[in-house]
Amino acid sequence: MGRIIAVANQKGGVGKSTTVVNLAAYLGFRGYKVLCVDTDSQGNTTTAFGVRKKGVKLSTYDILMGKARIQEAIVETEFSNVSLLPATEALAGCELELADIENRMNRLRMQLLSCKEDYDYIFVDCPPALGTVTLNSLVACDSLIIPMLAEFFALEGLSQVVNTFKIVKNNYNPAIQIEGILFTMFDGRLNVSNDVVAEVEKYFPGKVFRTKIPRNVRISEAPSHGKPVMYYDKSSKGSEAYELLGHELLGEPLEVKKKRRGIFSFRKDKKGEFGTPND
Repeated sequence: MGRIIAVANQKGGVGKSTTVVNLAAYLGFRGYKVLCVDTDSQGNTTTAFGVRKKGVKLSTYDILMGKARIQEAIVETEFSNVSLLPATEALAGCELELADIENRMNRLRMQLLSCKEDYDYIFVDCPPALGTVTLNSLVACDSLIIPMLAEFFALEGLSQVVNTFKIVKNNYNPAIQIEGILFTMFDGRLNVSNDVVAEVEKYFPGKVFRTKIPRNVRISEAPSHGKPVMYYDKSSKGSEAYELLGHELLGEPLEVKKKRRGIFSFRKDKKGEFGTPND
């Protein structure tokens, strides 16, 4: 039976969709069967996989509203072993429509349980808000990845996400765990970045991913081509970083990073973290 991992932070622009797309692509490349669930009305994950939203007949909206079964809405992407439950603009009004529906917190959970055995990993890309749709995702998932920037104001956002996590754990989903806190768009040369990392590690020991995703133009360019970064530029620093994150998620050692083709090679910094790619 697969693992359901939500990727959530109420702050926008922290790399939620980017993380879902690129982690899924790498795990699919490794042979794992992966489903990505786009629950954001902006549909960034949908676009990043090259799926045209105008051509989507059934979406996450139809699943949450009980208008279709999840198996009817899932589409196959062109990327190895990766399937997608797409999102469209219809999700924008979902919060209000769910307000009067019975058992509204378990809508996504019941749908995902019906297909959980078909996948090794299910990643849920949450919207940049802690509303009913995000709560549905947290109730449905086994664990939570929290992407964040290494900036001062990001600490406030992290606090809010963790508070919501505790509410869900205490009231709806006692089995949920924090998979890890992921720093994205990271620049280890900045003192403030390292200070924020140290602060987060202080309050969440053992919950911060050693891998830090660096700022990388290839990561930014890839969605406009409808591809994960490893399919857009496999030798880029962004692709290397998400490959490392995939290893870490799988519980594999990070120290051995040279592949046959020699394209994945990171160096370890003084703190034993992998966030500084070789030039």
